[in-house]
Amino acid sequence: MKTFLKAAVVLALVVFVAMQFIHRPDRTNPSEDPSLTLTSRITVPEDVRAMLDRACADCHSNRTRWPWYSAVAPVSWLVADDVEEGREHLNFSEWGAYSRKRQASRMEMIATVVDKGEMPMKSYLLVHPDAELSEADKDLLCSWAEDQSDSLMNSVE
Repeated sequence: MKTFLKAAVVLALVVFVAMQFIHRPDRTNPSEDPSLTLTSRITVPEDVRAMLDRACADCHSNRTRWPWYSAVAPVSWLVADDVEEGREHLNFSEWGAYSRKRQASRMEMIATVVDKGEMPMKSYLLVHPDAELSEADKDLLCSWAEDQSDSLMNSVE
C-alpha cells in the first residue's frame, strides 16, 4: 500500500509539473485607448469609480492585475478564461466602442447582476475579499448604473 501511495504522489507531482508547460494561457493586457474608457465617456463619481476598480476592473477592463496564482496551472486556465469571458461581456476599457444602446443595456446588466449578488463572482471574492460589496455599495452602484442606463436610453430615442 505504501508503494502504491508513493507512486501516486510521484505521478501527481509529475502531472502537476507537466501541466505548467501545457497550454500556457495569455496573461497580457491589451493596450487601452484612454479616449474609449468608461470614465472618459461617462461621469463616474469617485466612490463608484473606486468600487469599479476594486471589484470589477480585473475581469472587465484591459487593466487586469494578474496575481501570482494566475501563472500556476490549472488555476491559470480558470483565471484566464474568467478574464476573457468578463471582457467579452463588458469591458470598461472599450466602452466608447459600444453603441449607446449597448452601453445602456450593459448599465442595466451591471445593476441586475450586482443586485442579485452574481457579481463579483464568489470565486473571485475567495481570493479578493476586499472586492466584497456591502449593501450600501450595492445600492449606490445599482442606483448609479440604472440612472446611467436611463440617461443613455433617452439619448438613443
